[in-house]
Amino acid sequence: MTQRTVLDAPDVSRAVTRIAHEIIESNKGSEGIVLLGIPRRGVPLAHRLAEAIAAIEGTPASAGELAGSLDITMYRDDLRGGSYRAPEPTSIPAAGIDAKTVVLVDDVLFSGRTIRAALDALADLGRPSKVRLAVLVDRGHRDLPIRADHVGKNLPTSSSERVNVSLSEIDGTDAVTISGGRE
Repeated sequence: MTQRTVLDAPDVSRAVTRIAHEIIESNKGSEGIVLLGIPRRGVPLAHRLAEAIAAIEGTPASAGELAGSLDITMYRDDLRGGSYRAPEPTSIPAAGIDAKTVVLVDDVLFSGRTIRAALDALADLGRPSKVRLAVLVDRGHRDLPIRADHVGKNLPTSSSERVNVSLSEIDGTDAVTISGGRE
């Protein structure tokens, strides 16, 4: 099986920094922002974005207050069809999400079903004023009318290809690769 790297570690770092700038710009600052990563790789991405936003805004102590995680396992519409990982705890920053701008963070946007599940999970936790979506890779092939507000890389793929995101916190390295597809 062939595999090609489309983003290496410096590319991933630049994408995170650019997305952090876009989030600050669209929100006119970092006030009232909550970043919720979707497990697994969305969580370390949310923390990286929080650190980048805090560094850009000059408030490094607030990085831990910006990011949390949102487990969507029990909100998926395909639980009967496959084996999924065990649910992980949801961690919301102490300030909560009510009246905040919540930025959902995930590694790959594909069918949109994960984000639909995240929106359902979020509705059970509170009432944010706005919900935005930031993804490292948008590969297309949506099943639902969902689009990302902040994208690290648009990556046109065939439906037979697989996009693999590796992050140093989980995999020991930062990279985005594509495998499979027609030879």
